[in-house]
Amino acid sequence: MEYNPQRHNRRSIRVRGFDYSSEGGYFVTICAYQKKCIFGKIGGEEMKLSMIGKIVKKYWLEIPRHFPNVELDEFIVMPNHIHGVILLWGDEGDRVGARHAVPLPERYGKPVSGSLPTIVRSFKSAVTKGVNEIRRTPGGTLWQRGFYEHIIRDEDDLNRIRQYVSENVLKWLFDKENPERIESDQRM
Repeated sequence: MEYNPQRHNRRSIRVRGFDYSSEGGYFVTICAYQKKCIFGKIGGEEMKLSMIGKIVKKYWLEIPRHFPNVELDEFIVMPNHIHGVILLWGDEGDRVGARHAVPLPERYGKPVSGSLPTIVRSFKSAVTKGVNEIRRTPGGTLWQRGFYEHIIRDEDDLNRIRQYVSENVLKWLFDKENPERIESDQRM
């Protein structure tokens, strides 16, 4: 099929002109394909990972081995999505924490080495390959297209996100990502 910009218009949800390879903190949410609960179940007040959820966790924790400029912070694997904080540092590993926005041309699909989209793409690809090998489902889809991100503005923002992530399991019953959630009006 020939490319038609009128028909094939994938809008980016990224901040226009922001350099996602710049130093700083990023809060990411990555959802399972069709938001299916394949990563595990909430039991009581803890997440019980499925085989797929264990693979997701394993590969998430390995990100810094493949991207030396990355430090991982708070994260959680939920039944149908993951939340995680990724901290990017300069090539020399300096922990200055300076973040800068550099106007960049919009280049959909052109990977930038060490950038947040490249890190997430690599993570999703590795998990998918690992899961498909175990399940013997070559070409199987595991993830929803893209991911959600929030550029962490300051220490207070980071602390709010850490709290949100650490309390995510406790709030699953009412979470909009939970297909079996309890609507807020039913709680009363």
